[in-house]
Amino acid sequence: HGNPPQPIHGLFLMGSLGTLAQAEQSDMDVWVCHDSELGEDALTELRKKCQALEAWAATQGAEAHFFLIDPKRFTLGERDAQLSSEDCGTTQHYLLLDEFYRTAIWLAGRTPLWWLVPVYDEQRYSEYVHTLLSKRFIRAEEMLDLGHMAHIPPGEFIGAGLWQLFKGIESPYKSVLKLLLIEVYASEHPHGQCLSLRFKQAVFANKLDLDELDPYMVVYRRIEEYLNARNEPERLELVRRSLYLKVNKKLTGSARQRTSRWQHVLLERLAKEWGWDERHLALLDSRSQWKVRQVTTERRALVNELNYSYRFLTQFARTQQAVSVINKRDLNVLGRRLYAAFERKAGKVEFINPGIAPDLAEDTLTLVHSPNRREPGKTQWGLFNGSLGAQEWEHFSPIKRSRELLELLVWCHRNNVIDTTTRLALHPGSSDLTEFELFNLIGSLQQAIEMPLASVSEESLLRPSVPSEVLLLINVGIDPLKHHRDLNILMTTERTDSLSYAGVRENLVLTLDQITLNSWNEILVSRYDGPHALLDCLSEFLSNLPEGPEQPHVRVRCFCHNRATAIAQRVEELVHTAQLLLTRRLNHRYLIQVQQHYHVLEMVPGHVNHVALPSLPALLDYLSEELPSYSPLHLDTNALDEHDLTLILPHGQPECIQVFYRINEPHADLYVLDEHNALWHQRLPYHDESSLLVPLQRFFQSLVYRRGALLPLDNPLKQSSLETLYYQVLPTGAGRARRVEPRVTPAIPLEKPFYDVQAIIDEAAPGQVNVTLYCNHREFSELEYGEQLFAVVAQQILEQRSETERYRCYITDLDLSGLLGDVCGQSILFLRYKADLERALNSAMDAA
Repeated sequence: HGNPPQPIHGLFLMGSLGTLAQAEQSDMDVWVCHDSELGEDALTELRKKCQALEAWAATQGAEAHFFLIDPKRFTLGERDAQLSSEDCGTTQHYLLLDEFYRTAIWLAGRTPLWWLVPVYDEQRYSEYVHTLLSKRFIRAEEMLDLGHMAHIPPGEFIGAGLWQLFKGIESPYKSVLKLLLIEVYASEHPHGQCLSLRFKQAVFANKLDLDELDPYMVVYRRIEEYLNARNEPERLELVRRSLYLKVNKKLTGSARQRTSRWQHVLLERLAKEWGWDERHLALLDSRSQWKVRQVTTERRALVNELNYSYRFLTQFARTQQAVSVINKRDLNVLGRRLYAAFERKAGKVEFINPGIAPDLAEDTLTLVHSPNRREPGKTQWGLFNGSLGAQEWEHFSPIKRSRELLELLVWCHRNNVIDTTTRLALHPGSSDLTEFELFNLIGSLQQAIEMPLASVSEESLLRPSVPSEVLLLINVGIDPLKHHRDLNILMTTERTDSLSYAGVRENLVLTLDQITLNSWNEILVSRYDGPHALLDCLSEFLSNLPEGPEQPHVRVRCFCHNRATAIAQRVEELVHTAQLLLTRRLNHRYLIQVQQHYHVLEMVPGHVNHVALPSLPALLDYLSEELPSYSPLHLDTNALDEHDLTLILPHGQPECIQVFYRINEPHADLYVLDEHNALWHQRLPYHDESSLLVPLQRFFQSLVYRRGALLPLDNPLKQSSLETLYYQVLPTGAGRARRVEPRVTPAIPLEKPFYDVQAIIDEAAPGQVNVTLYCNHREFSELEYGEQLFAVVAQQILEQRSETERYRCYITDLDLSGLLGDVCGQSILFLRYKADLERALNSAMDAA
């Protein structure tokens, strides 16, 4: 009947089918390219047919997705929905088209016009296509035009990167390859060449090695080229592991016989090229059996990569000015997702298994309470693999150690190291812990915080985190009567209040462990002991309660040997009464002030300090004191006629951090005026401006990142992000300072990977602090190394350096939430701790 209409112009299968990564469970993404003139009724019928095909595929055990493509609208960047199961929506167009051109398998219909345009004419795509059509080299009805790949807008790299980072928080291996490809594209923008153009160029040049044209091989080779050029072998090794695990074709054991032959041959060739031996392959192939030690090592590399990608995207967005208001909000929300998932802070329980291994549960474990030889007079808890006897455990290294039992048990629960089938051997040491109490503690954790945790909503991340579930555990591992000095009186008292007794002033609540799940899915553990344990706990608990009717669910439990039920009931009454009073809008500060041990400092903002001190060291000490608010300075300069401060101090301004530096080789002086106008000073060896200023700027970035987590994002008026301003004091040398000139904020070079040295400081006892250091996410604690902590860390840092020249080590990130709670803390305090830690580290490094 002549030429019947053909409303469907082309069918294409895109994605992993036909590639190295094809597996039995691979889904099928089919693009149905249709006539742009189809009416709405016809489109509805076509959509129904596609849905029927998807349903039929499901009955055959296959997952298929059909996407309707209107070529005219598509070339304009207009589309209605996601176009692949990996697509993040309308934020990607050219990146999706790039993937289509290098992975699509032609099933039927017209030929994509893009294939007829040579790579060297991609910039002239429209003109070249017009010539082909107008001179009748091709017939329009045989061609399908989906657009060109001459230019990818920088905003797409940010949108695609955000999406992959979001997915990478739970499935990091799947995201590593795509994140690295986005980094390659963005780092070469606007002069780089996307992979689809390389693919087309290879085909035009008759380079038809099917293995090297495989879409996954093309991606890998491009990333390999990029990372080799940057001399980043560790990142390249992670990419290789990610590719191997993504392909999921085991090369060891009985599984190798079932592997598709060509995929097997190609993988074996790659493994040989990478220098992987049978032992390394066996380790990767046993991923389903990986437990804590292997997962912890792998997590370091993956979290490093995700954090690096976030920093890269943030800086790229800033330099390209490619972030719209929506993207900036998305970037901030994603930053909080990363913070909640991976950032360390005092008391926060670390989640070590973001999609690395399927199950970390151990069959048998041994829990040991023992003296800490590194800290005389102190004890510790250790968790060991297997069932170890009283004399055996000392010969093994623990999976995890901690000062308090609950910190260890919550870590096990959060990471599913202990499940319902795990058998636990207990060596209670000097504690009063019984197997009955241990069993009930674990049960309480499982009841209060159910795993896996539900995903965090964007609405929750737009606001500062608030407690949602609170579990208070009293007298863990302690028999209160055994430890009470009025034991005889208590034993003969039939009916007593657990918090007060006739003739007895002390109560039976000796310790409290508070476990909190907050609205960002962070789990935090706090410990309170001593004579004011209950008051300290109540004070902290009440000060962290959110405003409004949505209050956390609070459970109180006690399983100690004597009066456990009575103690738990009495404390629960007290907590719920205080909570009820607070939610009825009683004055919060009054509630806390009635506890005599708690002191509220009244602050008078905006006062002016007139300083006239003859001694320069005394003046510097005075100016470095913390201030309740911004305080301008009027300085009597008679005694400081020749000093840099006479020029620096008048520049002070509120709500920013100001860095002043003066070079006087072989040293340089750094001065910082913080947001309240407190002054910090440090003299450092001078090599060049970058090595002097970049470590400080990196530290300020992490400081602002942590501070941002405490601020609301849903109300821009409440946001406060401290800007860092830089100035140089001139002239250089030892003479009198004459002028101060603004300088550009130093850019942190992303092409040069840096070594993370993170410090977490929390309170061990009144006036005493614990220091834990993390070098590239590997933990070094005083609990494990005692007085040798800084020497061990210094040696670790030196071993990572390839240069023979000794240069200073810097702290890149510092958490003081263990001292400050949820208060931001003044920058001068962070700088002071930073300088002290660096002094200890560099002294240890000099002595090594």
